[in-house]
Amino acid sequence: MKEKFDVKNGLTRRGFIKTTGGVALAGMAAGSLFAGPLKAFGAEMPEKWDEEFDVIVVGSGFAGLAAAIEAKQAGSSAVVLEKMRVPGGNSIINGGVFAVAGSPKQEAEGIKDSPELLLEDMLKAGLYLNHVELAKTIAEKSREAVQWTESLGVQYKDRVTHLGGHSVPRSYSTHNSSGSAIVTKQLDKVKELGVDVRTQSYVMSIIQDKEGRAAGLKIKEGYRFPDESTGTVKYLKANKGVVLASGGFGRDLYFRTIQDPKLTENVDSTNQPGATAEVLMDALRSGATPVQISWIQLGPWTSPDEKGMGIGYVFNAMAGFVYGVMVDPETGKRFINELADRKIRADAIIRLGHPAVTIADSQGVRRVHNLDRALEKGVVKKFDTLDALAAEYNIPPEPLKETINAWNRYIKQGQDREYGRYLQTDSEAIANPPYYACRAWPKVHHTMGGIQINNKAQVIGLDKKPIPGLYAAGEIAGGVHGAVRLGSCAVLDCIVFGRTAGQSAAAKV
Repeated sequence: MKEKFDVKNGLTRRGFIKTTGGVALAGMAAGSLFAGPLKAFGAEMPEKWDEEFDVIVVGSGFAGLAAAIEAKQAGSSAVVLEKMRVPGGNSIINGGVFAVAGSPKQEAEGIKDSPELLLEDMLKAGLYLNHVELAKTIAEKSREAVQWTESLGVQYKDRVTHLGGHSVPRSYSTHNSSGSAIVTKQLDKVKELGVDVRTQSYVMSIIQDKEGRAAGLKIKEGYRFPDESTGTVKYLKANKGVVLASGGFGRDLYFRTIQDPKLTENVDSTNQPGATAEVLMDALRSGATPVQISWIQLGPWTSPDEKGMGIGYVFNAMAGFVYGVMVDPETGKRFINELADRKIRADAIIRLGHPAVTIADSQGVRRVHNLDRALEKGVVKKFDTLDALAAEYNIPPEPLKETINAWNRYIKQGQDREYGRYLQTDSEAIANPPYYACRAWPKVHHTMGGIQINNKAQVIGLDKKPIPGLYAAGEIAGGVHGAVRLGSCAVLDCIVFGRTAGQSAAAKV
């Protein structure tokens, strides 16, 4: 198709976006240049479609599977595309914690909570950069969302967990402390409903019709990650809509260093290898509005003594930060509230210039389900005395003992007089050997930014209007979390907006 030259601007809209890759549009006014409906900037409309479905879902994690289930249950045909060899994405290796405000489990423990308090916590951690209506939506639907997973057969532990940045303990933990407990039940449901989950299906481009509607996808079937030359090109038509649920870009070294040059190859990531930006970039080329893409979260609980997410984070998150203390090994002193939000803790550790050390005793590790594995791997270490622990990590022993003694006084007094940390109702003094320790050093964990959506999970274009037929949910969508995502709010976000996206696409909203 031949395009006319724009005399005034010297470029066609298609040529301009191809030249800039879409990202430069973030700084432009959306009013005049994109006053009309956005056209297709990626693949051309095919002469013939290879297959057609009512709803095509890109991504097979929490959000994508929730969307597929809802679309199918609403009477629409659906298919799920996954570029990797196995489904699940980051969701299947997620820690399995789910923020729920005002839950039955909290009520059983006498914990007072509400959606309003959860929203307040999210906004505070997000530095008030959150799109409030999106954050409010997930806070208000948290109880409904976890009950939906329970209706699929997902099982959770009896007690709620307290994660950093939350005012109170409110996070459900899956029975196996893994997101796989949710994903496997979702996969069972899509199979029961007759929805195909097609792995090794790489999305090359979103196809839009002349009115700018998302009409389908150009994909490669039989793709072998990460070789983009592999696979057979096919065209899939979406009669009602395309749902983008492809996740974040924490493992996309090129794209993440464009956003934050500090996050070089020297900074590890907790994400699975397929957490890359190509679907996000194609959504931008299709006219989606970028939102806060440079806000990239580092997890403060990961260990430098293993690759990726590893297993040491469980000790840090469930013992060291909750029932123990974290110290600077050079001084033996605490340096931050161990239950502050992720950015505050990660930034504080990085400012040290070296890994911190978390410490807990035999009482503090009672909820670390993988302790034996972590000890066997050497990520967590066990000591009979604090002197032996101090010697292992070159911590000055007397200041360390002073830190432990001070913490034990705070437990007795019921108040952390140094950093104001929330004290668990079942906290005890760190005085019951053996003692356990793990090093902590941040890794790239979550990308808060992405493309703009509204409460119906519709993708918003640069003309300030929804792009017809295009929906998004989960980590590819920006705005929900602002500058910092609170732990356990990712599962909540994915389930709420995944379900919404599936419902909206099926209804052709």
